[in-house]
Parts: sequence; C-alpha cells; structure tokens
Amino acid sequence: MVQRVAVIGAGVGGLASVKCCLDEGLEPICFERSEDIGGVWRYMDSTDDGRVSVYRSVITNTSKEMSCFSDFPCPEDFPNYLPHGLLLEYFRMYARRFDLLRHIRFKTTALSVRRRPDFATSGQWEVVTETDGVQESHVFDAVMVCTGHYQEPYLPLASFPGIDTCFKGQYLHSREYKDVEAFRGKRILVVGLGNTGGDLSVELSRVAAKVFLSARSSTWVSSRISNHGFPLDMVNNTRFKHFLDWLLPSALTKRIRFWKCNSWFNHTNYGLASTKSSDFKLIVNEELPFCLLSGTVVLKPNVKEFTENSAVFEDGTIEENIDVVLFATGYIFTFPFLEESVRSLFDDNRSLYKRIFPPQLEKPTLAIVGLVQLTGSVMVGAEMQARWVTGIFAGWNKLPPSSRMMADVLKKKPLVKRNPSKRENLKISFLSYIDEIASSAGVKPSILRLLLTDPRLALAIFFGPCTPYQYRLVGRGKWGGARHAILTQWQRTLKPLRTRVVDVSSNSS
Repeated sequence: MVQRVAVIGAGVGGLASVKCCLDEGLEPICFERSEDIGGVWRYMDSTDDGRVSVYRSVITNTSKEMSCFSDFPCPEDFPNYLPHGLLLEYFRMYARRFDLLRHIRFKTTALSVRRRPDFATSGQWEVVTETDGVQESHVFDAVMVCTGHYQEPYLPLASFPGIDTCFKGQYLHSREYKDVEAFRGKRILVVGLGNTGGDLSVELSRVAAKVFLSARSSTWVSSRISNHGFPLDMVNNTRFKHFLDWLLPSALTKRIRFWKCNSWFNHTNYGLASTKSSDFKLIVNEELPFCLLSGTVVLKPNVKEFTENSAVFEDGTIEENIDVVLFATGYIFTFPFLEESVRSLFDDNRSLYKRIFPPQLEKPTLAIVGLVQLTGSVMVGAEMQARWVTGIFAGWNKLPPSSRMMADVLKKKPLVKRNPSKRENLKISFLSYIDEIASSAGVKPSILRLLLTDPRLALAIFFGPCTPYQYRLVGRGKWGGARHAILTQWQRTLKPLRTRVVDVSSNSS
C-alpha cells in the first residue's frame, strides 16, 4: 500500500498534489528547490538561479472562476483575470487554508529519483535530495512529479543560420525577459507568435523604435473579453457548446470557429491566418490587432537567415539595423532527476497513459502531474489529475492492465512526431480531458440525474460555464459548498466590476 509520497515542485501542481494526498490520508513530502511556493507564477527579477518565472506585466489568460481550485473559489473582489501577484496571493491563501506549508521542504533540490531494487514487488522509489549542500536519501512508496512543462528554454539556433556566427546584435530567449527597460529605443525582432510572442511584441512596441514579429504558421487571435463583456472562457467552455461540437461535423465546427474569429477582424487582411488554414492555432491578445493596425508592430514571415545587423525573411524581404532578437520559441521538458531507464519510457506527454502514467512500469507509483496543455486552465487540469492519482495510490481507483494502457496510448498518439517545443503538441480539449479524468475518479456529475433531483443546478451546469466546482458535487472529495459556488459564480464575476453604480431605472435616458 502507498503511504509516503514524494511531491517534486511546489507550483500549482505540487500544491494540489500535497492537498489531495492529505485528503486521501497519505503522507506527502514536497521538495521545492526555491524558497517559496508558486513555481513559474512567482515573479523574480533575476534569472540567475535557472528558475523559469513570469515577466513583470503578465496577466492570466483564463478567468478566476475557470482557473481556481475546485473547493476554494477565488475571493469575489479579485479581478476576473489575475496579475501574477494576485494569483500568487491566491496560492498562499490556499496553502494556509489547508495547512500545506508544513509538508513542503524549501531550498531542497531533488537530485535523483530511482526505482528501488525490489520495485517490481514494492513499487518504491529512492529519492536523493540536497539542502544547503547536504545530501539525503529517502524511500517513498510513490512519486508525483509536478515540475510542469516550463523547464528548459527551447532555443533552435540551428534553424536560423547566422544568428550565432554573423549577427552582431543581441539575442535572447523570452525566459530572460522581465520588463521593457532594457529595450527602450531599439529595433527588435520577436521570433514566434504564441501567447508569449504576442504579449511581448505589444509590450515592447510602447518603448521600442520598431518591433517586427516573425510568425511561422497561421495564428488566430482572440480576446479575453467575450459577449457582453464577460470572460471568454466562461462563455465558450460550456457543456452545451461542447455537445454542439460533438453533434456537428468537424468541418462545420471549424468553419464556425474561423467565422467567429474573423467577425472581430479579418485575419487574412492582417497576414495572420486564412480560413484555408489546416489547423486552428489560437492565441489570446486584445492589443495585437491594434498594434498591427497602427504599425507599431509589423508582422513578418519566418526568418531565412541573419546577417551582421539584419534579418532576411523567407519572402525575400530584409529588415536592417536589428538590435535585438527575442526568441519566444517555447520550452522543452527533461526531468533530469529521473533515472534514464524511466525517462526513456516517455519522449513526450503523449507517451503517458492519460498524460500522467508511464504505462510500462511494473507498479503505477510514478505520476507526472501538470504536463498537459489544455484549451482551458492547466491549474484545473493539474488538480483533477492529482485527485485521480492520489485515489489510485490510496486504492480507491484502479488502473487497467499495462497492455490496455499501452494500447490506449498508441491509439491516441499521432503517427508523425512534431516540433518538440510546440506547446500545441500538448493541447487537448479542456472539457473532454477533465471529464475523462473525472469519470475515472468517479467525480463527474450526471446532468440527467440532476435534472430529476435539482433542475436549477442541472441547467446551470449544462448551459453555464464548466467551472471546477462541478467536480465537487459527487464522489470522493465531495464539497458541501459546490452547489452554492456554481449558482453564485456570475455574482463573483461581476463583483469586481461594480465599483461605480450607474442608473438603470426605466425612466432614465
């Protein structure tokens, strides 16, 4: 039986894992190499310690109601999209509420995680850690790796001839970017149009002499603000819309997505994407279209090569006097502390059963939590994974035989391996994935049963946003406040906006 669990990392996945272990009566010890919780969301001015953290101005792309822990709503006076400082404060509130900090060992690095000689029967792991230069060996019944997918910067210099041999300017990865001050008055080329590339281009355009943004593929741009000013994810991520997507032909739903994005502005006119695009890569950015419209950001195709002070693009155009090249090219995950024989079992998260378990292990006592990119909040995904995993460790949930897990992995894994840095490789449907894991954990609500017993709640769940409280209505970990949280979620959404009351009486003009 699993009792002692090692949790590697005290970011959002680590905090959720510690809490879920405690809920199941397990004994977690979390090892965090820095001196505080928060992971990538804890802002640091310096990058000297090798830790990846957000830049100063970052704000979440998913709203507070769609991103919170399922039994701990965000304070109602918090804004709907949180700056990193407020999100970190929310994590602190969560840690205090459930007394998590006493289970975390700070300034402790996990050096190695290896199977014990009797692993085939015991499923145990030997974990070697280092604190203040002193190494210590531990034995755990299970391990939850919660280091996420922001681990090692992906800097594909070989794809850009001349960048490290001819180019005389500065080049850096977006991991090193913190704020605009070092880039004032410069001509900057941002390589990569994902959420980070779009955000940094907009921010730099306010102080730079000129910003060029190089995009390799078609990209669709959306706003955080949806119909009637409500948060985009609260309007889009509903069970009703998910049902329509399942019901309608995929070609039609793709056309509808293209039409909705183009109803804001024509992406072909802006050089961003065409309705003939083969995929639907979406970023969230309210300001980028205006920057393109005003010329403060100029969109360019992929870079062919660099000379001493210029960039040559694949369409033959050249931009001279480039001072800085900023690579927003993503990250790769390496898990250097895992023994090679285990690490080789999964080359990416698609080799893991349900994106969590290496299916070839004799005992399912190693779980990778948070290594998934969803069309919604990864925080919700990490917590749901942790609930299922700890239920398995505690013996409440069961995994199928290894052969069935392997067959499931092969069925879902694409035949062609794509660029390892592209987080799109990890991206899957938020609602489909969360429901899949919730069903395995026995915590997915039944809409039909609720229609008979609580029709008001059933309608709110089906037509309203798929907030994480839905997964606390039934099963292990059921929370008495879940129903109230669902029925008051729009009130918490509107509360921070109503700082000035306007007259809505019928006789006003």
